[in-house]
Amino acid sequence: MLEAIFERARNAGRAAFIPYVMAGDPDRATTLAILGALTQAGADIIELGIPYSDPLADGPTIAAAGQRALAAGTTIASTLELVREHHEHGGAPIVLFTYYNPVLQYGIDRFAREAAAAGACGAIVPDIALEEGEALGATLAANGLDMPLLVAPSTKAGRARRIAAQSTGFIYVVSRLGVTGAGTQPSTKALRTQIEMLRAVTDAPLAVGFGVSHSDHVRRVAPLADGIIVGSALIDAYAGTRGEEAAQRVRAFVEPLIAAANSVEV
Repeated sequence: MLEAIFERARNAGRAAFIPYVMAGDPDRATTLAILGALTQAGADIIELGIPYSDPLADGPTIAAAGQRALAAGTTIASTLELVREHHEHGGAPIVLFTYYNPVLQYGIDRFAREAAAAGACGAIVPDIALEEGEALGATLAANGLDMPLLVAPSTKAGRARRIAAQSTGFIYVVSRLGVTGAGTQPSTKALRTQIEMLRAVTDAPLAVGFGVSHSDHVRRVAPLADGIIVGSALIDAYAGTRGEEAAQRVRAFVEPLIAAANSVEV
C-alpha cells in the first residue's frame, strides 16, 4: 500500500509529504485533532510515534513529546485505539514509529495483528539491527503491514543493498548523523550523493528525514527524493497548545511545506 502512495505522488510530479507526530502529546483528543488537520492539509502518510522512555533515535523535541505522552498515560494499546478512530474517520494512512523493546514486551504477534486491525499500514522500528529484524518484518508482512528501514549517511552500498532488500513500503533516508531535530539542515550535496548510491541499489521509494523543517529545505530535497519527512519542527509548532488551537497551528505550519513539495517536479 505504501509504495502505491509514493507512485501516486510521483505521477503527480511531486514528493509525498510525511509528517511525524507523537501519540498522546499532550493528550488523546489533541492527537486526534492534529491527525485530522494533517489529513485535511494533504499529508500523504502520517508517522505516529508510540512514546517510549528510552528513544535512541529521538532528539530533544521528540523525546520531550514522548515524555508528555507517557505522563498522559499513553500506551501501545491506546495508540492503536487512536489509529482505529482516525482510520474510521477516513484519515491519512498511518505508519507507526516505535522501538523494539516495547513491541517485544507487548508481543510481536499481538502488536502486528492489532496494528493491522486498527488500520495501520506499517511500522518503523529504528533500533532493531538488520540481522535481527527478519522475524519482525515477516510477522508484520503476514498481517499486511510494511516495515520501512532506515539508511544512515555512513551506510555503504553493499549494506544499503541488504537493507533495501529487507525494507518494505519505502526506505527512510537519514539525511545526517545523530538524532532527529530541526536545528541542522540537511546538506544537499551530501544527500544527493547518498541518494544516487541508493538509486543504484534499489527501486524502492526514498523518503528523507532528520533536519527537514522549512519550505526551502523541502524545495531543495524534493527533486532528489520520493518523500519528505518532517517531525521535530512540526511538534515545536504546536507544543504547549491543545485541541483546536493545536490543529490550527499544525495546518498553518504544514501548508507551506506541502505547497513546496507539490511545486517541485520530481
